[in-house]
Amino acid sequence: MARGRRRASPLARSLYCRSLMSNPYFDLTEDFNRGRLRVLLSSGQAVVAHRLAVMSKDGDWLLREESEAADHVLGVLAEKQAWYRFGAPLDLRWLSGGWSAHLEHRSDRIRLRTDFVTRPPRINPDLLAAMWRDAEATGDVVVGLEPLAALKLTNRDKDYAVVGELARLMADPRAQLLYSRSARDLMRLAQEHPAELAEVQPRRPVLDRIAEGREVLEEELDRERRSLMRINEERLARYRKAAEAWEAIWPQVQREIEGLPLLEAHSILVLRAEGVLPFQPEAGSRE
Repeated sequence: MARGRRRASPLARSLYCRSLMSNPYFDLTEDFNRGRLRVLLSSGQAVVAHRLAVMSKDGDWLLREESEAADHVLGVLAEKQAWYRFGAPLDLRWLSGGWSAHLEHRSDRIRLRTDFVTRPPRINPDLLAAMWRDAEATGDVVVGLEPLAALKLTNRDKDYAVVGELARLMADPRAQLLYSRSARDLMRLAQEHPAELAEVQPRRPVLDRIAEGREVLEEELDRERRSLMRINEERLARYRKAAEAWEAIWPQVQREIEGLPLLEAHSILVLRAEGVLPFQPEAGSRE
């Protein structure tokens, strides 16, 4: 996995941002990682940590797929009197199927939303393993530039501008070629790094059109964006379909767990979800 420029680690950048503005999601990251590495700060808060945004309203983490990590995170949130929002239980049987768990709590009258995945979309197993190895080796607790760019290839238009800015921070020209959203940048990179272009060209068909000029390339980048958005929409639709039965009983479950301590609510949630929310979205009502 190619590395971006590291004048300071993402954790150091996080601390820098926090020195300018208190960020409770950075504090939570430290709590979740107390004693050992269990989570990596991801999505919008990772963009903040890389200093490409001032704030993000929610917190997303990549959770290590281990029972101890899930139990610790639940314990931290229990101390903060958190409660579940609609989603999967924070249980490895669902998280390993690509589901996400959503919780919420209040701190100083601020609503803090906390979302967790263990197998994020568009991150293959080799890259996922490399992310955890890099984090262990460097102490960085923020998702790096390249995997973060992959995560931001969503069905939201605004995320593609973020991907383009992330690409400009990458040190490896191959990574820039794979993630840049600018026709001008791609044309410059192709001229300056022809060997790297040839290496990554098979991985991104739009690169084949660089020689045809800026206008053609911009049209192809737009077509690529629309295709990536459709792919993510289709992925989300599979999960929505698989969650229909769970969504139907969610109001009842929510009433049952309302006001309970989180760990007690979690146990009930797991029992109610078993046999209703499939561990894998392609599975039937039960694995």
